[in-house]
Amino acid sequence: MSKSEGVVLRRIEAVLRGIASGGRDLGGNRRGGVAVTFALGSTVLIGLVGGGIDYAHLATRRSQLQNAVDVGVLTGGNTLKLAASSIASVQGVTEQAIRNNAPPSPDQPFAVTVDVAADKTSVSARVQESVKLAFGGFLGMSARTVSAQARASVVGKMRLCMLTLDAAAPGAFNLQKNAQVTANGCSLYSNSLSPTGMVGGDSAMARADTICSAGGYLGLRANFAPTPQTGCPVIADPLKGRANPPIGSCATLPYPFNLLPIGKTATIDKDVTLYPGTYCGGLQIKKNAIVTLAPGIYVFQDGPLIVKDKASLTASGVGFYFTGDKGGLLFDKDTTISLTAPTSGEMAGLLMAEQTTVSAPLDPALIANALDLGVSIPPTPAPLGQTKPMRIYRIISNNARLMLGTIYLPTGRLVIDATQPVADQSAYTVVVAQQVNLYEGPNLYLNANYDATSVPVPKGVGPLSGKILITQ
Repeated sequence: MSKSEGVVLRRIEAVLRGIASGGRDLGGNRRGGVAVTFALGSTVLIGLVGGGIDYAHLATRRSQLQNAVDVGVLTGGNTLKLAASSIASVQGVTEQAIRNNAPPSPDQPFAVTVDVAADKTSVSARVQESVKLAFGGFLGMSARTVSAQARASVVGKMRLCMLTLDAAAPGAFNLQKNAQVTANGCSLYSNSLSPTGMVGGDSAMARADTICSAGGYLGLRANFAPTPQTGCPVIADPLKGRANPPIGSCATLPYPFNLLPIGKTATIDKDVTLYPGTYCGGLQIKKNAIVTLAPGIYVFQDGPLIVKDKASLTASGVGFYFTGDKGGLLFDKDTTISLTAPTSGEMAGLLMAEQTTVSAPLDPALIANALDLGVSIPPTPAPLGQTKPMRIYRIISNNARLMLGTIYLPTGRLVIDATQPVADQSAYTVVVAQQVNLYEGPNLYLNANYDATSVPVPKGVGPLSGKILITQ
């Protein structure tokens, strides 16, 4: 029993003692006459019944507040598990979750106190609210204070497996039709402050341990599991400042693919093994070619990487780096893609990265169509909005099941409009991009089985999985 509830009961007991003492009032003064006694008895009866009603109201509201505080610290605990979380961000999402789950009345606001441990291993919250009593006047009390508190402790940290960096665009994270994102054991986060920074349309679905939007989200609750937290603090780009790989002189391709002038997009239409270097003008792989890439860094300068028709691209221990307005990527529908990031060197853990400046990027689909006039790949769907130019990295392939590593595209738009699972056979996949847009019916898997691979996780996007323990 709370202190305020005990006070109510003691007041009722005092009234009963007054009746037993011959009709004395609460001040101990005896009242004369049957009418006075009867009036006192009526007052007592109303006080007793009203006291019971107020008591039930207090107990119900305290239960609501306790549930809200529990949800709040669990939400804050999940935010703590993000490697890029700050104390301020944890406090913000915790308080917001509490207020969302137990909205205060305009005439009786409550006070919320949130404390986060300096080492970011726990978050605690306390709520106090002055609750008006409907019948409190009969007992000399107009309002009582109820409170609730809880604490969540985090063991370990959780991986941030997807972050969209666009600061204001609608649909920076956009799922349409039957698209899905499955983030096992990690979190999805959008920095867009737009009221529709996250969008789940049609039958699309996003699943993760935590889904957080700096702005808002558009979509049915069924489109997200769990429902996105909104108003989350913006997370700084966790990979900003990483050293870029050097851009060397243009690589020489093996005969007969070396016959094109330097700077033109090289076309591969036969089985071949290629080696690390700078591919000026980009690279196109087509027909039934089976291309293997030796381990190392591949720079695509002023041109895209295009894999089309029924071609196959296999690479282990490679990092792709894209530059220029013609940079970007296209994996067409019937291609087979298998990629694993390096375990060491400048791009350790990074499967893809890009130059952070771009002014007038070209859609790789348009470039592919221009290279082969008899083939037409549909242009990439336009974004719902954007705040700056973006290179396009588009995966239509229905056999791109191994994409192990971190995809870092700070000025890029990752577009997936395949109809089959993508990256589901990867031990882990992390995406940090300006935007992530999924169409048609792909299921992008962002696994977090870090111990199952020797490919390192780049510093800044989180180390270990974690558990939350809650106490009151």
